[in-house]
Amino acid sequence: MSKYIFNLPDIGEGIAEAEIVKWHIKVGDVVAEDDQLADVMTDKATVEMEAPVSGKIVAVAGEEGDIIAIGSMLVEIEVEGDVDTEKMEELEASGQDSGAPDQAGPDVVELEQVIENKEINYNKLEESAPQKDSEEPATPAPSAAPKTGSEKVLATPAVRQRARELGVDLTLVKAQGEHIRHSDLDAYLNYGSGQGYRPSGSSQKRDDEVIKVIGMRRKIAQNMAESKRNIPHFSYVDEIDMTELEDMRADLNANRGGRPKLTMLPLLIVAICKSLPEFPMLNAIYDDEAGIVTRHGAVHLGMATQTDQGLMVPVLKDAQDMNVWQLATEIGRLAAAARNGSAKPAELSGSTLTLTSLGPLGGIATTPVINRPEVAIIGPNKIVERPMIVDGEIQARKLMNLSISCDHRVVDGYDAASYVQALKHFLETPVLLFAD
Repeated sequence: MSKYIFNLPDIGEGIAEAEIVKWHIKVGDVVAEDDQLADVMTDKATVEMEAPVSGKIVAVAGEEGDIIAIGSMLVEIEVEGDVDTEKMEELEASGQDSGAPDQAGPDVVELEQVIENKEINYNKLEESAPQKDSEEPATPAPSAAPKTGSEKVLATPAVRQRARELGVDLTLVKAQGEHIRHSDLDAYLNYGSGQGYRPSGSSQKRDDEVIKVIGMRRKIAQNMAESKRNIPHFSYVDEIDMTELEDMRADLNANRGGRPKLTMLPLLIVAICKSLPEFPMLNAIYDDEAGIVTRHGAVHLGMATQTDQGLMVPVLKDAQDMNVWQLATEIGRLAAAARNGSAKPAELSGSTLTLTSLGPLGGIATTPVINRPEVAIIGPNKIVERPMIVDGEIQARKLMNLSISCDHRVVDGYDAASYVQALKHFLETPVLLFAD
């Protein structure tokens, strides 16, 4: 018997340390060569570490969430016979396969465009997996007896998610309008199922949970803390009439042929790119240590995307050179790559400006956190139909508040307000989006 110490190899240029995100083994386990040992995260990617030899695990470097230096022990393996030291050194020098990148962006929320039951919001960068109209709950409500047959249930995505979490079959909930709302779900929980009054809130008390902040969640926390600690934020909000742009989008989709269906996002990006040249201070990054602001000529637009691993920011490189159909295609490709873990590090870095939205939660206004070292972030809010006076008459118009947060060290309030007015002009006069 002999022991082989597997040190954490050099897994990237300039990387000095890595975080242990997940152990796939424990002390006492027997592993074969190439078995997965652990996932470690650097600033650039999540990397899978594989066993260089077969044997028994006798020691590991630490717990999940611990940070270890490159070259230090990751695991100690007891092997049969003598270890071929020369071969092992060659393996370590060659490093390990890096696997699929899994880099987190700042804590910015996903861009959504949901147009459902006359209520218009920003939807996800790509379609999420379809839900069944009627699901059998994982934990049925005490009196919930599933109905037979298949019934069409109309409900917003937020209501469907809440019902799944509560274990409520939506086919048992009576809607007061065209579709089930949170108020209908509340009424069912309080008075439904023939049980009379039920107290509000959860019927079962749950134990407290202690969750260690590691991996991507820790990266997000660090990025947000750095941004808020170093950048003096200010936000500006204005209202935009999106009626004409929504009508144009409907016409484009009706005549799109085999091209992808347009959400509002590609049109909004075109407007951003067309309005930026006169405001170069917004499409910039600030190296506060060197005291240098770099104003970029190209627009590399970061887009927040929700994934199973956390929030990520794929980047639309040279967005100013794409038309709406090309943007729609690239948005879908990048979103899919971010969610399935195939996005390359270059596709998750290098943004010069970020776009973020609360999606269906929308709200009246947002104050998004800047994606450091950028100096601005744009946050469209929910589109709602409201009465508006136009030429002395009350009309139903589709209105949206648009927020922008800026770094007050390099962007003045006047600049931010002027830029939003320029962006507003393009969005309210959509024919300009297709003019030279």
